[in-house]
Amino acid sequence: MNKAIIGRKIGMTQIFDENGVVIPVTVIEAGPCKVVQLKTTETDGYNAVQLGYGKIKEKKVNKPIKGHFTKGNVEPTKHLREFRMSDVSNSKVGDEIKVDIFSAGDVVDIQGKTKGKGFQGVIKRHGQSRGPMGHGSMYHRRPGSMGACSTPSRVFKGKKLPGHMGNTTITIQNLKIVKVDVEKNAILVKGSVPGNKGVILKIKDAVKASV
Repeated sequence: MNKAIIGRKIGMTQIFDENGVVIPVTVIEAGPCKVVQLKTTETDGYNAVQLGYGKIKEKKVNKPIKGHFTKGNVEPTKHLREFRMSDVSNSKVGDEIKVDIFSAGDVVDIQGKTKGKGFQGVIKRHGQSRGPMGHGSMYHRRPGSMGACSTPSRVFKGKKLPGHMGNTTITIQNLKIVKVDVEKNAILVKGSVPGNKGVILKIKDAVKASV
């Protein structure tokens, strides 16, 4: 993987191709990003590039983070993300990464944090079925049997129970770039990507490049 950028989800819309077919797309504002740090196998055990994205007031940056940017002689940014690379010899600290590194037809993996849905029961969280709705059943939306009695005297790990739903980091693979707008720093990706509008996304070359 040698191409990567940080972006922000703008929202979804649809466009038409040359044959008049509707394509649902997600609009992502990608970059410009600054290379803040380079990691190599000699110094860190692996190759990676750290990118910074988004403006931030200098007074809102604490001293340790400010020192990190000062070391690379780069202006502070609001977001920092690291991308593993097969080779970082072609990059240097201070380089600006723009959306033009990608082009229409490229296949990418996009990582982001999903929408948080709060505390949910097993029906919504895991898709389980409800019990009878008659008043006498006393069993409508409960999670079900917890397990045996004295053996093993506990609930097995992994049982599907109510709990916090969403707000987890996931990666959607093999998303096709439909259009790249260099002037507006925008990428149009076919399909949906994780998270609410405004969520920060990591966009990189697809690991399993197949569509």
